[in-house]
Amino acid sequence: MKRTHTCGELRKSDVGETVTLSGWVQNRRDHGSLMFIDLRDRYGLTQIVFDTARPEALKLGHEVRSEWVLQVAGKVLARPDDMVNPKMDTGEIELEVDSFSVLSRSIALPFEVDDYAKVGEEARMTYRYLDLRRPQMQRNLATRHRVVHAIRETMDKHGFLEIETPILAKSTPEGARDYLVPSRVHWGSYYALPQSPQIFKQLCMIGGLDRYYQIARCFRDEDLRADRQPEFTQLDLEMSFADEEDVFRVCEDAMTAAFKAGIGVDIQSPFPRMSHAEAMAKYGCDKPDLRFGLELHDLTDLVREVEFKVFRMAVEQGGIVKGIAIPGGEAFSRRDLDVELLDIAKPYGARGLAWVKIAAGGEYAGAPVKFFRKEQLDAIAGRLGAKPGDAMAFSADTARVANASLAAVRNFLGQVKLGLAKPDDFKFTWVTEFPAFEWSLEDRRWQSSHHPFTSIHPDDVEFMLSAGLDADSGLGRVRSAAYDLVLNGTETASGSVRIHDSRLQRKVFQVLNLSEEQIKERFGFFTDALRYGTPPHAGIAPGIDRIVAMMLGYDNIREVVAFPKNAKAVDLMSDAPGRVDARQLRELGIRNAEGPS
Repeated sequence: MKRTHTCGELRKSDVGETVTLSGWVQNRRDHGSLMFIDLRDRYGLTQIVFDTARPEALKLGHEVRSEWVLQVAGKVLARPDDMVNPKMDTGEIELEVDSFSVLSRSIALPFEVDDYAKVGEEARMTYRYLDLRRPQMQRNLATRHRVVHAIRETMDKHGFLEIETPILAKSTPEGARDYLVPSRVHWGSYYALPQSPQIFKQLCMIGGLDRYYQIARCFRDEDLRADRQPEFTQLDLEMSFADEEDVFRVCEDAMTAAFKAGIGVDIQSPFPRMSHAEAMAKYGCDKPDLRFGLELHDLTDLVREVEFKVFRMAVEQGGIVKGIAIPGGEAFSRRDLDVELLDIAKPYGARGLAWVKIAAGGEYAGAPVKFFRKEQLDAIAGRLGAKPGDAMAFSADTARVANASLAAVRNFLGQVKLGLAKPDDFKFTWVTEFPAFEWSLEDRRWQSSHHPFTSIHPDDVEFMLSAGLDADSGLGRVRSAAYDLVLNGTETASGSVRIHDSRLQRKVFQVLNLSEEQIKERFGFFTDALRYGTPPHAGIAPGIDRIVAMMLGYDNIREVVAFPKNAKAVDLMSDAPGRVDARQLRELGIRNAEGPS
């Protein structure tokens, strides 16, 4: 006896049919002479009925408990009008049981398999296989499936080939830490799990494959956050004879198809774009949330000679003064401004936030007001776009601190305090022309802002090739051909035009202070390949976990990953990572130390 229908399939048009269903017992209602059971599978619920006309089935029905696996056969009946359940897709019918078998019994569950049951995260992670039975988790993973399917169809439409790249690869320690895999055959040597297929997809372009993509598993041994896991999935793509405009077009098609298939939302394209410099100037960060305005403005030129010491000293010491208008902020309490907003800014280095309110009559109020002339405050309010009834908040510090702290305040105001960001509003934007290099004070050397295979902005190539390597060489002003796709204040994809010229690639390695030996050891096969006729190429890698989580309104990507790790990178269900026996370690030539040295 095999199932003929799923538990979410039957409708009133099926009344009179004899069918077979299989599924789990969601709940049971014992009325003595009648027994009602809601049978559940991934597709939905169907109410099944046992009655006194079938005493053997009714007797067995009384024994059934939650989460037993049943198979039932019988006739589809129409429910009486007063018993129709409009909340269920199958709410107009029920199944009268003729035959019945128990496929599997269940012991008592540690928690209810129900969307409305309050279950702690530790229990959910420990019994993930039970958590996956919850309808919400199944809907989440079904959405993820539709998203990936739509992406694959889009890539096929654009002529891409799906190509698998190695999971066991060579360690190239740039960026996050690698997960290392010891080799049993070659003692003392290690594979690395890929942080991304970056080098291999570029080699596909050198190999003439023209358009590559992969739904790629990637691994990074880094501290976890809500939107990070040690292993994650991304759409990885690369295109030959292409520039960023070609990448943007393909990626936008993939994202619009994904949102339509995943949650039925139409995303408008092309997406807006802005340079990194513009993003920092207007929003204080390179991941702007465009669901609301609240732009930041540089006030440095207006406050150079004011009497307010905090502003004047910041400018004299080479810093900046930036401000933001707070709509309706005149109604904020002193605690809102002095405590709440400062608590948001402090983690980013802010030592304080100055503020001024504008009363309905245009009068200014706040501690700094006495140090300004009215025309100075009018000029500041004019630049910020602040009106009577608003408030203004200011940060005076280094550019890094002022931008980061006010960006955090802006996001708090728009996303939380003022409620301007709607969760069902999806605003994509491209951020382009990132700095190519950052100076590391700790290591006293330049580091890649993106990765070492990112090309340089065409207008900056000649300067970069002739520049020195010290901190004052001006390399910090060199722009890359990198770009990020940002959604609602979150980076969802990162990509770039790649270096296809071996001379430029070698110069980048030199800027990063890599010796000839290091270049050969880490990237020798790749730099050799660049000399054999490399086409111009570009690519990107949107994070699928993060995008699906944002579609469904989750802050934590664990809600859209079937078997995730917890915040300590532990799988509570299988207890991974775990110890291995001494014999396995001996085969690998490894001896455990007591702890990190």
